[in-house]
Amino acid sequence: MLIRKFLTGAAFLLTMSTYAQTTQHRYKDMLFKDVTIDENINYANSSDKKAHLFDIYQPHDDNAKKRPLIIWMHGGGFRTGSKNDKGIKLWSKEFAQRGYVSAAINYTLSKKTIIFGISASELQKSSYYAIQDLKEAIAYFKLNADKYRIDTSKIILAGNSAGAIMALQTAYTNNVQLGEQVGLSKSDADLHSTEFTKVAAVVNFWGAIFDIHWLENAKTPIVSVYGSTDGIIDPDHKGTPMYGSIAIKRKADEQKIPNAIKSFEGYSHELQKHFNPIFSADKETQERWTQASQFAADFLYAQLFEEKTKTKAKTGTTLDYRTIGAPYETKTVKKKKETTATAAKPKTTVTPTTSTDTGGTSLDYRTMWQGTEPKTKKKNK
Repeated sequence: MLIRKFLTGAAFLLTMSTYAQTTQHRYKDMLFKDVTIDENINYANSSDKKAHLFDIYQPHDDNAKKRPLIIWMHGGGFRTGSKNDKGIKLWSKEFAQRGYVSAAINYTLSKKTIIFGISASELQKSSYYAIQDLKEAIAYFKLNADKYRIDTSKIILAGNSAGAIMALQTAYTNNVQLGEQVGLSKSDADLHSTEFTKVAAVVNFWGAIFDIHWLENAKTPIVSVYGSTDGIIDPDHKGTPMYGSIAIKRKADEQKIPNAIKSFEGYSHELQKHFNPIFSADKETQERWTQASQFAADFLYAQLFEEKTKTKAKTGTTLDYRTIGAPYETKTVKKKKETTATAAKPKTTVTPTTSTDTGGTSLDYRTMWQGTEPKTKKKNK
């Protein structure tokens, strides 16, 4: 079932003045006041009613024939979370206001019961199946590029925590390397697939890569954001088998991969002052999310859309959260009506599991938490 919503930014003109610039640029600045959202479309030929659903956000009354696509994956340690997480909805809307097509996807979550936590090896194994879902979503959007007016040469992968882990692994490794890394046998995975997934860029919000040498596989631009006191996913490589944003920056500089990095000094995972996945993010945290969004948009604009005559920075710099302007904030009015969805059916080899919709946005690979699902009011028409 497809549900369409229409979001309008009541405070749009006022808040745009906060980012006062001489010239506004599509894909960098939020030029579109309104956003249209089509909800609960299935990107896979699957019987699972939740795991393969996506919402698509598009700038309202946009006449562009080809637009970049940014695919957003939620956090949750591959155990919890959904496309309805507050951060995913915020970033999807903001990038649509910049002129992107934003797709927020669900993916296969682990079925294992949360008791004493999750090991690093279990997290990595769960990521493998989630990444296969992401690859299937990419195939779906390429197949339906005309329908959604997508420029398939500009597909960007973005996510927070576990979602960022998915984006990084998808852009920089293949099934053979990933399957060997997570310990899957040939009966468990398609280890014969050596194909790499080519994407335009990666947005890494407090995520990590399993093997730092995988950055030698491609030159895909990376923009990273992290909290300096993050104790869930270490920003570097201390006491963890994964490599965080700082380690990624060092290797990206070494490989001459275009990159940028932004540090929120004194903030933890999900850019909270003291990370707590049980409670919904407060207004101040959401303002930091918006600052992270603008930082990522500035990097993507410079790498993918600015005139080629400019000089592109090949290495990143570390920025403080105060270097970005005041956060963008809108009030939304939602309208809902039901239409019939028409979705292409790409081939799938993934065995889906049950998705759990919760408000938790991220999980430690050593501990597990429960979240609460954010409530939204909808008006039926």
